[in-house]
Amino acid sequence: MWFQAIKLAVSAGSHIFKKKQETKMMMADAQYKHAQKMASGEAAYQGKLLESRDSDWKDEAVLIILTLPILVIAWGVFSDDPGSAEKIKQFFDQFQQLPSWFTNLWILVVASIYGIKGTQIFKGGKK
Repeated sequence: MWFQAIKLAVSAGSHIFKKKQETKMMMADAQYKHAQKMASGEAAYQGKLLESRDSDWKDEAVLIILTLPILVIAWGVFSDDPGSAEKIKQFFDQFQQLPSWFTNLWILVVASIYGIKGTQIFKGGKK
């Protein structure tokens, strides 16, 4: 039984390693082909843009910020403190009163971080 489990683990590990190596080779080929296209003028340079996305922390920061209200609501519900629940309700009432230009700007910033075109928000005048 243990032998089969070890054999399965080794097999899975070698398969994963093999696929990672194949992926690296394919990425190297793709970079080479793209470099050829850039050299011939068929494609614009995009290397630094793609490289900068690898160490980008903005996505995680925005995700944390957008998750905070959910955590605050959960804390208010499960803390059994009526004062905190009232303050959370007051916060969201105030938040709802923010001007539309601010909420539209916030949506546009978040959308641009995640690579979504958010300019249609301003065109339609919708929140």
